[in-house]
Amino acid sequence: MVGMEIAGNTPRLTAREAGLVACRSCARVWTPDHARCGRCGARLQSRDPGSLQRVWAWWIAGLTCYVPANLYPMLITDTLLHESANTIVGGAVEIASHGSYGIAAIILIASVLIPVGKFLAIAFLAITARHGSRVDPGKRQHLYEIVEFIGRWSMIDVFVVAILSALVQLSSVASIHPGSAALTFALSVIFTMLSAQSFDSRLIWDDVRARRIAARHRKDVSA
Repeated sequence: MVGMEIAGNTPRLTAREAGLVACRSCARVWTPDHARCGRCGARLQSRDPGSLQRVWAWWIAGLTCYVPANLYPMLITDTLLHESANTIVGGAVEIASHGSYGIAAIILIASVLIPVGKFLAIAFLAITARHGSRVDPGKRQHLYEIVEFIGRWSMIDVFVVAILSALVQLSSVASIHPGSAALTFALSVIFTMLSAQSFDSRLIWDDVRARRIAARHRKDVSA
């Protein structure tokens, strides 16, 4: 991503200010007369006008699925004596009660803290891209890259349920089945990943450009 950085007191121009267009797929920079990237063939566009609308649409869909994912059982265990159903948090608490604190912590981090953190981070990025922020754009760019990287690791609960359901099928003695929350949780993770991917991170640097133009205007007025 080409953005304005500060090297000492010397500002560097963004690609947009320099009259260039950066490819979102491979980050190669081209002049505006190129319709497609000569390296990867992706369509070139200075800014995606529908980026924030898609971000919020996928974000709302993900949040809608995340609520029932925490209210309904993720795992259903059938034995000869009884049937038990555990939610994500309930399953982590039960695992901790048997002394496996590390596994319980991993489940809570991957299934609760990371998803909630992703929702907050995506909302923060979308709001600040629209209304501006005093937070350094480089830090916001790093936050966006972290959200994109950790997205896939939120599926750990779904992977565990799938593996246990396949392995523990002891006829009428014991069996494990995925609960209804497994589907809604998987959909929530997918929707939040799509929300993050829909965000045009170049919008982060437009805030810098706007502030720079405003500073020049104030300087001209004071002069």
